[in-house]
Amino acid sequence: MKIVAGLTVAAVASGAAFADIVVTFDEGAPKDRFTLVNDGTCPLSDVTVTIDLGASAAGLIFDVTARGAGVQVFQPLELVAGRDLLGEVPDVRDGDNSIALPIADFAPGAQVAFTIDVDDTVGTREITVSGAEIEGAKVFVSHDGGVREATFGADAIARVGMDGCNA
Repeated sequence: MKIVAGLTVAAVASGAAFADIVVTFDEGAPKDRFTLVNDGTCPLSDVTVTIDLGASAAGLIFDVTARGAGVQVFQPLELVAGRDLLGEVPDVRDGDNSIALPIADFAPGAQVAFTIDVDDTVGTREITVSGAEIEGAKVFVSHDGGVREATFGADAIARVGMDGCNA
C-alpha cells in the first residue's frame, strides 16, 4: 500500500501529463446519451473515438428510423455538446452497432455528447438498456498512429488510457 501511494504521489509531483478519454452511457427515455470527455491533463488532436456496441451483452444497436431493426421509439443522432470539436458529423444508419467520431481538437475537460436511441436485440425489454446490457461494448481511440481500447463495464463507463501528452 505504501509503495502504491508513493508511486501515485511521485507521478503527481513530477507533473506527469496524461490523457484519458472517458465515455459514459446514460439510458434515457426517449433518448439515450453518450458523453465523451478528455479527462486528462493534455490536449489531443486528430483523435477518432469509435463506440462499438457489437460485443455488448445484449447485442445493442442504434435505432434511428421508424422502420428497420429497432423497436417502437426511435431517435436519430443529435449532437448536444462539442459539435465544434468534430471534423464531421458521423452518419448512423438504422441497425448500426458502431459510430466513429472524428475529433479535431480535444482539450482537457472538453466533451462531446450526443443522444440517440439504443435498443437491445437479445433481451425482452428491447427499448430499455441497462448498464449490464452495454457491458462488453468497446471504445476504440485512434490517435498518433496507434489504437487504444477500453470496455464498458456494468457501470456503463469505459475509460481509455492514453500514453502521455502527444498532441
